Amino acid sequence: MKTVKAFTQGLPDAGAAPIVPAATISANPLVTALRNASYEVLPFRGTADAVIACVPRDLPVSITMTASKGIDATVELAVTLASAGYTVTPHLAARMFEDADQVSRTVDRLIAARATGAFVVAGDLPTARGPFADSVSLIEHLDGLGRPFARIGVGGYPEGHARIEQAAIDTALQAKAAHATEVVTQLCFTPGTVVDWAREVHADGLTAPIRVGLPGAVTRQKLVRISAGLGLGQSARFLSKQQNLLWRFLLPGGYRPDRLIRGLAPHLGTDGHGLSGFHFFTFNEIARTELWRAAWLRRVEG
Repeated sequence: MKTVKAFTQGLPDAGAAPIVPAATISANPLVTALRNASYEVLPFRGTADAVIACVPRDLPVSITMTASKGIDATVELAVTLASAGYTVTPHLAARMFEDADQVSRTVDRLIAARATGAFVVAGDLPTARGPFADSVSLIEHLDGLGRPFARIGVGGYPEGHARIEQAAIDTALQAKAAHATEVVTQLCFTPGTVVDWAREVHADGLTAPIRVGLPGAVTRQKLVRISAGLGLGQSARFLSKQQNLLWRFLLPGGYRPDRLIRGLAPHLGTDGHGLSGFHFFTFNEIARTELWRAAWLRRVEG
């Protein structure tokens, strides 16, 4: 197994990242949000070693499920990390399951590994392999299995989705809200948009806490490549088409979510929106992201 030093060698000093002065933010809610953050990782070779070497055991870890890697890759990583003491939240991509039996087998493996939650998505397949065309249908099927997971996470889209009509997104969120214990927003690079969206859905009756999805401290090439391919909203399109203006978002050596944290910090701990914390899309820049988070905590706590 690789050591922390092996994963962090050659990275810039995360402690040198510019941060907002402590006097200008509400420190306690920000400390809480950073301490209770969750990480999302991709089930690639070496991911387990990187998480175990760099991520504290008290940080929940979410594991994506994609058509390119398959269901087993997600389940196997979830089993490995759960056995190492992490609270894992594997993604369950509805369109990837061929039938109800495959869902049951997957759930049984995860429960045996002591996974207590799942994040249910439609998935990146254009058409379903089986009877589950969207996340709602899979969530309802899980309900029929006796609600095997105590926690069910679903996605929120502050800027909409490039390939889904807004009305369909709104209807789906309302349907999922009755089952969800948490909502995680997709990437958005405008804090005000996230807060306004959260206030709107909260006013419409969403009671589940909302965790704000943020990019981790990642290389600029990876951020542009992945966000452009996710088909999200205006932020992804802006980054993919206006790369000459990336200085607005990026620092030398790579991207860090400092600007987003500054914009969101004043709203943490306030009422009317349900914002409860941060969820970092690491894109497997796990060591870099953890160094960045730890540096922020040192400064804000100090």
